[in-house]
Formats: sequence, C-alpha cells, structure tokens
Amino acid sequence: QVQLVESGGGLVQAGGSLTLSCAASGRIFSSYGMAWFRQAPGKEREVVASIRWGTRRTYYADSVKGRFTISRDNAKNTVYLQMNSLKPEDTAVYYCAASQYFSGNVASAYNYWGQGTQVTVSS
Repeated sequence: QVQLVESGGGLVQAGGSLTLSCAASGRIFSSYGMAWFRQAPGKEREVVASIRWGTRRTYYADSVKGRFTISRDNAKNTVYLQMNSLKPEDTAVYYCAASQYFSGNVASAYNYWGQGTQVTVSS
C-alpha cells in the first residue's frame, strides 16, 4: 500500500513559478510509474506529466511542455513538479498518482492517489 501526500500549491500571478511535491510512504520500486494530473472545475482530470521511477523516462502533456519539469528523489521517495511561466489556464487541483507498473498516461492506469493541492494562477 502506498500513500501519497502533495504539498506546494497556492496562489501565484501569471508568469510565476511553483513547485509541487509528492511524498510517498512505503517502498517505491523501479517498476513504478508516478504522475501529476490536474482537474479544473467542469473539466475532466488530465495528465500533466509522468515519470517512470526506474528509468526516469518522462512524459509531458503538450500544454505544459517547456514550462513544467517532473523529477524524482529516490532517497526521499518524493516526486516533484516544477512549474514555470504559469498561465491562468493552469489553474486546477493537482493530484499526484502512482501505479505499481507503468502502463500509460491515463487516470485509469494509476491506483494510488493523493488528496490534491490547489494551484491558482491569477491574470
């Protein structure tokens, strides 16, 4: 069983930066995939970025490429999402997710979820 706790959300002006953290309890094996999703009011949950724990191979949604960076710290069992050049359309609740075996970048592929952290970008 893995528990995920996100932190780092908040209010920021357009063009600003935030870093989200996701601390995982329990052992994270190299087969794990971890991801950040977001959900804005009235919209479906969408993947933002993912990382394969063992290979560090990453994936980014087109909407965040070049602005967001996902990374992980093996010693701290923590995944980060560095968000730069934030836009009002990035406003959403951001969720950390994990799966024991990486199998894609859709919500149904992940079976562990954090509680979410609000990111609000003002114009």
